[in-house]
Amino acid sequence: MDENEIEQLFENKDDACKTLMESRKRIDEIDNDLVDLIYERTLLARDILYSKLFLGMEIYDKSREDTIHAKTVEMAIEKGIDPDILSEIMNMLTILNKNKQKEILEEWLWEILE
Repeated sequence: MDENEIEQLFENKDDACKTLMESRKRIDEIDNDLVDLIYERTLLARDILYSKLFLGMEIYDKSREDTIHAKTVEMAIEKGIDPDILSEIMNMLTILNKNKQKEILEEWLWEILE
């Protein structure tokens, strides 16, 4: 896109400023939603941990992580998002949940030992 095409997007500077402010406001809203969703996702760690313990499953589930990774790459490509970056984000979320499960497990074990 060249300078002339960019200039055609807006009627004037006020129009461009309005678009900038509205876009930033929407990004802030999305960021808040993302944090809420990450919090909700992390809360599920307790249910997942206890279910795995009851079922005699290992805490670490490589096949599940591989499935998440493959789905993430597929969705990233479909939506035109860099799949490597999106995979890193999902890896961080997976680590967050695994750490939460470890924390819950340690607390539970301390309660049993007391």
